[in-house]
Amino acid sequence: MSHPVFDLHCDTADRLAWQTLPEDLRLACGADFYGPGDGEDPAGCRELARNRCHVSLEAVGETPWAQCFACFIPDELAPEPAVRFYRHVAAYLEAEVQKNASAVALVSGADEIRPALQSGRMAAIRTVENARLFAADLGLVGRLAERGVLMASLSWNAQGPLASGCDSHAGLTRLGEQALTEMERAGMVLDVSHLNDESLADVLARATRPVVASHSNSRAVCAHPRNLTDRQFLEIRDRGGLVGLNLCRRFLREGEGDVTFDDVVAHIEHWLDLGGEGVVALGADFDGATVPAFLDGAQTLPSLQALLARRLGEGICERICAGNALAFFERVGRGR
Repeated sequence: MSHPVFDLHCDTADRLAWQTLPEDLRLACGADFYGPGDGEDPAGCRELARNRCHVSLEAVGETPWAQCFACFIPDELAPEPAVRFYRHVAAYLEAEVQKNASAVALVSGADEIRPALQSGRMAAIRTVENARLFAADLGLVGRLAERGVLMASLSWNAQGPLASGCDSHAGLTRLGEQALTEMERAGMVLDVSHLNDESLADVLARATRPVVASHSNSRAVCAHPRNLTDRQFLEIRDRGGLVGLNLCRRFLREGEGDVTFDDVVAHIEHWLDLGGEGVVALGADFDGATVPAFLDGAQTLPSLQALLARRLGEGICERICAGNALAFFERVGRGR
């Protein structure tokens, strides 16, 4: 039997909701991020139960599964239309969960995750990637926390109204500092993935609660700026935080050629050498990245677990796949 899975990041909610996104918002995003491919029926991308995405109830199958469903907000959206974008994606996810209530539970607090898994249902966890909508109204932080958003990040790749990503060198803005304060007050976990080094340093200088890098790998193993330096990893570790392994090919290995299990586990083993046994988790970036062929979808996770258990032992495998993330959110996540 496979271990439970707790995945800290996927873009499946955007991919499902994109097909019904209002045209003005789609144009404002500046790119057709999740449009169907040539000859593909858009309706095939919409259903949480069965779809052609990496994550679906069908692909998850019998594996106990907690999934952070991010609402990814494109950098091109100004804060005010970002509010509308978030509401569209959130409403779509809620409607899909209601249609499949016997198989999935949309949790409203960290204390509801384990009971959902024990009931045999997927635990769907609301998060936000690139929460530039907070720049429109800082009161949204508290209201979204009350609605069950457990985690949010302050940027994607570009310079933004709150913080900046790896495509720039700007730091945390004054509004970003205020958003961080409001998030900590509301008990919403700060996700530092996508922050550039300058913004991450600013966050770590101000944060008083543990932070999460939901989908970031080791820069010592693969020298991509989206990955964490050893110093950043150790800082997150020492603060009681969490780091999710990203399955994006470009962040796992440099150069051409197939990404292998050895390439994937190299990041984990490096972090374990840094004392990260209680820190490392999964942050697959499903439906938001090109992943290795042998990890192409949720249905592949049991086979990854078998490889991890053989290499690292069952105990470490269980902690990486779910145990560390469950313990973290039960310790610091907002309850109901």
